[in-house]
Amino acid sequence: MRKIKNANRSETALLAINLSLLFTAVVAPMAVLFAKAFTDFDGAYIGFANFREYFSSPHLVGALWNSLAISTAVSLLSLLLAFTYAYALTRAVVPAKGLFKFLALLPLCAPTMMFGIALIYLIGNKGVVTMMGLKLPLYGPLGIIISEVVYTFPQAFLILYITLSYTDNRLYEAARAMGTRPMRILRTITLPGAKFGLVSAFLVAFSLCFSDFGAPKVVGGNYSVLATDIYKQVIGQQNFGMGSVVGLLLMIPAVIMFVTERLTASENGVTVSSRSMAYRVVPSRGRDAALTLFCTAVAGFILVLFGAVLAASLIRAWPYNMALTFEHFTVDSPATGGISSFFNSLVTALLTALCGTVFVFMNAWLVEKSTANRLLRQADNLFSLIPLALPGLSIGLAFIFFFNMEGNPLNFIYGTAAVLVLANIVHFYSVPYVTASSALKKLDREIEAVAASMAVPSYRTLFKVTVPMCRAAIFETALYFFVNAMVTISAVVFLYPADFKLASVAIVNMEDAGDIAPAAALSVLVILVNVAAKLLYEYIFVMKRSGNR
Repeated sequence: MRKIKNANRSETALLAINLSLLFTAVVAPMAVLFAKAFTDFDGAYIGFANFREYFSSPHLVGALWNSLAISTAVSLLSLLLAFTYAYALTRAVVPAKGLFKFLALLPLCAPTMMFGIALIYLIGNKGVVTMMGLKLPLYGPLGIIISEVVYTFPQAFLILYITLSYTDNRLYEAARAMGTRPMRILRTITLPGAKFGLVSAFLVAFSLCFSDFGAPKVVGGNYSVLATDIYKQVIGQQNFGMGSVVGLLLMIPAVIMFVTERLTASENGVTVSSRSMAYRVVPSRGRDAALTLFCTAVAGFILVLFGAVLAASLIRAWPYNMALTFEHFTVDSPATGGISSFFNSLVTALLTALCGTVFVFMNAWLVEKSTANRLLRQADNLFSLIPLALPGLSIGLAFIFFFNMEGNPLNFIYGTAAVLVLANIVHFYSVPYVTASSALKKLDREIEAVAASMAVPSYRTLFKVTVPMCRAAIFETALYFFVNAMVTISAVVFLYPADFKLASVAIVNMEDAGDIAPAAALSVLVILVNVAAKLLYEYIFVMKRSGNR
């Protein structure tokens, strides 16, 4: 009994430490960001003066409306494309479904700036399409929309693919037996059954587009959006009060998404029970051919973008000198620290994956499986979900204010690689946390009960039983942290030290300086590393498992 009480106290103490760390890294910086919006340059309280100034400026308000318009258009297009693509892979006879799924998720491996760079080589002033006689207005809304649709499409597709994968075939069999036409089945069964996935996909796409910095920076031209405005206010004008206002505005879609998801989660009832039957695809020649053609077109466009960037990295000087060369991969540009920016990103991503995965899994275990104080566990769970509502730019700005604040004992990490790792962990924390929590919830609680009855310490149960059983989720968490840390720009653009530039920052700086070919080469290196990491994960947890069976 004494051992159990001591274990309970230890777990409660550890949970309290984790909770304080989350408060320090998440809540405190955002509170400082909120406070900065109500102060002037000298830190004096000025009420809503910054907000009045913002909304009285036609240019700044125009950027807000531009962001809303672009994000709405992108979300609708992304939702339509993603639903059709997911429907084709789950409800039709389409060849090479595994390949099509891989290509749909390929943009996740690339920084968002890469899509803008690809479009420059395709429809820019010297682009392939432009030189064929079709001139399109790349710099502005068109370029941003195309880039953002490619960026948000994989996220929306993944949500809808999972949504459409879980369905009860009995509903469809009954509808077909009654002679219901396919379009009516789509309207009355498929769409209502997928409504929560559709809402989630739309909100995720809107939030990602609304707060993205990379694509508007590369192909936005003079078309202002909130993400580029906050950069101008903070970096260009050193107007931190106005930057805080923009940072808070950037959070609005993510907060709405978070609240909506929380409210609808309880309403999203069980659609697949123990009696459910897996969906059986009924072949239809016309439908299957049309959907296969659609998937080929979407996947082909993604490949064209990646191919354009690869070609740009290998051609000496497009379109004047078409000789092949590898010299761009030295990333010899005055705008960067050379190839070191790539290795800086690699080190940062590895540290993010290692530290983030350990903290996330331990924290999820304390919340789901420990016998620690219930109120502490609920508070920890709440703090762990808050980052879902925080855009990267807002996190970066909040970290500037908090860690650079006079008298903060943590000031020593500001201007170091450590603050980049911490920003990445906070930025991408919630999804791995939910993944780890879901994996732990699937484990029978009898495991801990039996261990306790045999007086086995909880830490031994954790390392001997729980961790091995959750190995796939742990590696999936590490992969998620690694890939996102390699491509992110928004969370780190305000925080990187002058002597420690990251690849994503270097790509933006090179594009600004006109060194587009080296920027393309650096993008290719990032993509190759991320694809290699994903293929390694697939080999270990998918192919190897299938082989063992």
